[in-house]
Amino acid sequence: MVHPIGVSTWVWTSPLRDAELAELASRVADWGFDVLELPVEEVGDWDPVRAARVLADHGLAATVCLVMPPGRELVAAEPATVAATQDYLRRVVDIAAEVGSPVVAGPAYASVGRTWRMGERERHDRIAELRDNLAPVVEHARAAGVRVAVEPLNRYETSVLNTIGQTLAALDGLPVDGCGVAVDVYHQNIEEKHVGAAIRSAAGRVAHVQVCANDRGAPGDDHLDWPDIAAALAEAGYTGPLCIESFTARNASIATAASIWRPLAPTQDALAVDGLAFLGALVAGRRAAGGSGGS
Repeated sequence: MVHPIGVSTWVWTSPLRDAELAELASRVADWGFDVLELPVEEVGDWDPVRAARVLADHGLAATVCLVMPPGRELVAAEPATVAATQDYLRRVVDIAAEVGSPVVAGPAYASVGRTWRMGERERHDRIAELRDNLAPVVEHARAAGVRVAVEPLNRYETSVLNTIGQTLAALDGLPVDGCGVAVDVYHQNIEEKHVGAAIRSAAGRVAHVQVCANDRGAPGDDHLDWPDIAAALAEAGYTGPLCIESFTARNASIATAASIWRPLAPTQDALAVDGLAFLGALVAGRRAAGGSGGS
């Protein structure tokens, strides 16, 4: 399986603005990326109509990320907060449709960094609440031809969904064509007993994939079993892009939120370019091996 290779604008900047989007689109296209991943921290940060033109001019596809700062909640929150969060998510879906992204990906359930202890009964109730509150967003996404890719996060960033298995259970009963699992190998490396097995368990339901090293550096410069991850994605039926997601230490708020306390590569450009080279070789190796798993 030959996946398109993408990179998030978060590698360089936050929040994304129109001028930065245009500059980054030119650079990543020149390097050979296929996809530019666009976070929507706030609706209006960047213009989707302009973005669609810029991406088309550079031969790039788009993927879109939703962002859950404090105050965006679908569970254990006041009705007004839930309604506002649903409205935000629907608007992100509309933005994704405008730029041609097949997904909106992220932790569409609770704000990043919000954790609390839950007993078995509360967890059951919160997952039911999540399913109910996500359902209208998923229906909106289906109508727009977009899929909501729900991302489990590591235990330090959420107590709601940490594993692919938990996420599959939370999405049970929601339409497959409207929602699926966003696999981020950074989080899965922390939480899963076996990353490849967890991915395989989501066959038919993997909607988006984000990649980086185990320390959020360039994929490949790490201890992860990338050939098995690639094989697992193929066995799970995933054909979409592999998008490098990392963060810049130059922005205080995002560096703090993502715990970026030191440089993860010689430069942010190197992180992207080295990651692209590794992922390109990985998927080319799988094609040469006939999809058998070697690279």
